Amino acid sequence: MTEGTDSNDFYVRYYVGHKGKFGHEFLEFEFRPNGQLRYANNSNYKNDTLIRKEAFVSPSVLEELKRIVEDSEIMQEDDANWPEPDKVGRQELEILLNNEHISFTTGKIGSLADVNNCKDPDGLRSFYYLVQDIKCLVFSLIGLHFKIKPI
Repeated sequence: MTEGTDSNDFYVRYYVGHKGKFGHEFLEFEFRPNGQLRYANNSNYKNDTLIRKEAFVSPSVLEELKRIVEDSEIMQEDDANWPEPDKVGRQELEILLNNEHISFTTGKIGSLADVNNCKDPDGLRSFYYLVQDIKCLVFSLIGLHFKIKPI
């Protein structure tokens, strides 16, 4: 916990990526306490370029994200028995909520079978579903905010 943080501060950062044939490919996003959403997606496949987007979300969006995180009960989990990052890739999830700071690191999850085969399937399942929910929210927000042509 850093000095000067407020009990109302809420922060979420997620990263998933790997280094391979096409260089460093990753997806990363973060929600800052002031409502700033930062998004980066780097896929060098077929010479694709880095996509960076920034937007501000309303306090109600942050409250909904906070509710999603709290409902997941991820703050009670521990990544000690989750798969280690490897050449396939790594995932990171960092959350600051109610003066509690957590940071998880694990390998990429291909399917629920990977979750069920680890030493802590319940904890990793919470992580897996929370990440899916947050990614859906982020993709919706980015898609809505940066639509070029209205439907």
